[in-house]
Amino acid sequence: MTAAVPHPSTTPTPRTAKRSVGAALLLGAAGAALVLLASGRTWSEGSAPAAQGSLAEQASGQDVTALPGALAVVGLAALVAVFAVRGAGRLVVAVLLALSGAGTVAAALTGADDTSALEEKAARVAGNTQATIGDVSHTAWPWVAVVGGVLLFLAGLLAVRYGRRWPAMSGRYERDGTPRPSRPRAPVDPDRPEELWKALDRGEDPTGGAGR
Repeated sequence: MTAAVPHPSTTPTPRTAKRSVGAALLLGAAGAALVLLASGRTWSEGSAPAAQGSLAEQASGQDVTALPGALAVVGLAALVAVFAVRGAGRLVVAVLLALSGAGTVAAALTGADDTSALEEKAARVAGNTQATIGDVSHTAWPWVAVVGGVLLFLAGLLAVRYGRRWPAMSGRYERDGTPRPSRPRAPVDPDRPEELWKALDRGEDPTGGAGR
């Protein structure tokens, strides 16, 4: 009769949970930083017709779509909020973090070859709503935003998978779930009337007897 081989536990070990915290923080912070950086850079360039030939125009990520930058801020806030909540609330925030990353990727991919922002600028320069933009080129910054969104998404997946084992913001004070012991109060000095009154306000007997 052969002994049964125990199956490895699927519960994350403390070491794995600790590593996942660091990885999620690094991925989330780096992802949000990349998205916010890319959103302020030039995504597309072109030339608009003007009175004396043509005028070079540029469109930043914010001009094309403000969604990646907004979602990066939401994701960063969710990354911090993961450590401020517990239980089901933590799972909800973790899912929000993952969705922020996924939404950032989708928005950045949609705006990678968008020319509407350049066309709007060309129309303003030419004073003609039918004006067209020429010599259009796109930069790599939308793809930097895509990478940032992927990092945010991975941070969210880590939070969903391991978040229930992560410490909360007050975890270092209540690691075992027991309340912190209260600090003993100094004895009341009977020669100081203000201390006598404070003791009475707290419901204590300043003479040393049992409190109320």
